[in-house]
Amino acid sequence: MLNTKISLEQINAVGKGCMVEHLEIEFTEVHSDYIIAKMPVDHRTKQPFGLLHGGASVVLAESMGSVASWLCIEDPSRFTAVGVEINANHLKSARDGFVYGKCTPLKIGRTMHVWDIKITNDAGDLVCVSRLTCAIVERR
Repeated sequence: MLNTKISLEQINAVGKGCMVEHLEIEFTEVHSDYIIAKMPVDHRTKQPFGLLHGGASVVLAESMGSVASWLCIEDPSRFTAVGVEINANHLKSARDGFVYGKCTPLKIGRTMHVWDIKITNDAGDLVCVSRLTCAIVERR
């Protein structure tokens, strides 16, 4: 399902020069049915009260789902994935260390992909669950 011929180095290079790089999101595993990435919990990703910002969790989730969709597109020179809906439930706070996302497909269609993203802390506790819908559109 996911193209595992694309290396982690190539996947991580896609995020250079954008928010993914700014937040130091790093893709660490790619398998045919899921991807894993991590993000630091630090001054860039915390809200003013010292906790992981919910928006940072959403950035991690949308970044992972978008990359996962990209890995499913047969002809990425002709088509691209764009996020059209995301939701997130923040279940537990994180104050430091890293959070880790695991992104798995719920539906991979011709024009729509739906992803389940679970984000955990260093202890393996569930911090956030998210669902992302991507539309597959022709590049212009």
